[in-house]
Amino acid sequence: MDPIVLFAVIGALGIGAQWIAWRTQTPAIVLMLAAGLIAGPVTGLIDPEAAFGDLMRPIVAVAVAVMLFEGGLSLNLAELRETRLGVRRLVFIGAPLGWLLSALAIHYGAGLSWQSAAVFGGILVVTGPTVIMPLLRQARLKSRPASILRWEAIVNDPVGALLAVLSFEVIAAMSGAGTLLEAAEHFALGLVVAGIAGVAAGKLIAWAFRRGEVPEYMKVPVLFGSVLAVYASTDSILHESGLLAVTVMGVVLGNAHLPSLDELRRFKEHVTVILVSGVFVLLAASLDTELLSQLDWRAVLFVVLIVCVVRPLTVMVALAGVGMPWQEKAIVALIAPRGIVAVAVAGLFGVRLAEFGFEDARMLAPLAFVLVAATVVLAGFTIKPLARRLDLVSTEAPGVLLVGASDWSVALGKALREAGIDVLIADRNWFRLGKAREGELEYFHGEILSEAAEHHLDMNAFGTLIAATDNDAYNTLVCTDFGPEFGRNHVYQVGRGEGGNGRGLPVTLGGRPLAGGIRHAELERRVRNGEGFNIWTEIADWEDWRARHPADAVIAILHKGSALSFVEKGTSPTLKDGDSVLSLGPKEAVEPGSADAEDAQDDAD
Repeated sequence: MDPIVLFAVIGALGIGAQWIAWRTQTPAIVLMLAAGLIAGPVTGLIDPEAAFGDLMRPIVAVAVAVMLFEGGLSLNLAELRETRLGVRRLVFIGAPLGWLLSALAIHYGAGLSWQSAAVFGGILVVTGPTVIMPLLRQARLKSRPASILRWEAIVNDPVGALLAVLSFEVIAAMSGAGTLLEAAEHFALGLVVAGIAGVAAGKLIAWAFRRGEVPEYMKVPVLFGSVLAVYASTDSILHESGLLAVTVMGVVLGNAHLPSLDELRRFKEHVTVILVSGVFVLLAASLDTELLSQLDWRAVLFVVLIVCVVRPLTVMVALAGVGMPWQEKAIVALIAPRGIVAVAVAGLFGVRLAEFGFEDARMLAPLAFVLVAATVVLAGFTIKPLARRLDLVSTEAPGVLLVGASDWSVALGKALREAGIDVLIADRNWFRLGKAREGELEYFHGEILSEAAEHHLDMNAFGTLIAATDNDAYNTLVCTDFGPEFGRNHVYQVGRGEGGNGRGLPVTLGGRPLAGGIRHAELERRVRNGEGFNIWTEIADWEDWRARHPADAVIAILHKGSALSFVEKGTSPTLKDGDSVLSLGPKEAVEPGSADAEDAQDDAD
């Protein structure tokens, strides 16, 4: 097959698998694995080795370098220091212990050499964030175990890759040196060259971006070109030091507090999705049927040891003495799906170790695929019933996520909080969040559609989303993006503008109209004119209440137990005992006509 056609096929398979995974809410890694195996070893439709020849390894190496840079970019040292004790112990104790135990399982279980086991053991420290996040949303775990699993996946993503790189550097140095001293000198030189190059490149780019030496539209291309230049230059000076250099470069940039960090995040998200999709399908399609046929009972033993011995023992030792119930430790120990980074790095290092004479390293990629498939499927089918059995399903009433800070959205957030419902307001503008901070509401400063929001916010805590900005198109985009996650019936937006001439946004996109479709400007005007959100309890006669409050817009019904349901335009809600009504109208703390209301009026006069 022509290489250009092969590129197109691999791209279509990878991106197509990710899109189908999004539509069906299934782990993308499983579909990409299936697509690569069917197109490669099963049907023989594509043969990347034959088509790319000597270019195969450089293609994979460059893609892995970008992934490792992405991992370093996401490692925020300040956040690592601020994370809870359990996460820190899983990183500082669990990662080295998991590396050691995984190496033992690989050597004695899969039968690989110590050199291959050392590199593969570092790779297996990583649990995939892209796999963990959907699983946590599916299971609705309680906050502590969910937070630990999420942060462990985020932080250990670059840590595991770094351990694998360091292991490989040691083996490469020892394989190319005649004595142990020379090997140590070679390894030390590699660390120095990679460290200096990574730190220097990261600081230089940070300086250039901060000083405005690079225009906005060129920041992403400059960053991408710099990653390739650092990788190629250090690797040519000292073989195999390029991967370590770009990882260090990513860590430096990720902690440089750049005002243009959003552009870097965008680079990371977009480029990594494309590369991950392509590399994963490429590696799966390149698997040799002869290697696959060599997978026997030892491969099964290897998976069993990793899942049933290494992971539980690592977690129990790391979390000993942190004050967590055994149920929470158990679910953290049993839920550890591996992701795309593990397969990509294993595929690259397997080939390079084989070039040093460790032929058994060619089994790293097949074993990585087997482990990824087993852990993803196992976690996907067991996390929900396991969480229910261990009584770890969150029983708290789902909160409300308000996207867009304004006078009326802050007032709504305060009213919901008074009703016992957790509220978080998200906005990209720090100054607009000022009133949320003054009102002591929880807030998120940043782009709600970014990967950073997915990493920092526990979406499991929210059952309803309200897009409350003054931009109709953005509100529609937010509701469309979060619709599959929250459910189409639980995403709302303020009234949509009339496009005129048929140019309005299609009704198939966006969320349900909030409060009968009241526009943002109208809500803001009413709140600024003194109206507010009132909570009415013990309404005996709904029709009588509506007759006495004709100016009120009924927003939602607060059911007993703090459950929340928003009212559609033209519908008449049915109230049950214990239900309350949330409305927007003249501020009233009590029912009109009561003694308290008359006293309040006298005070006002």
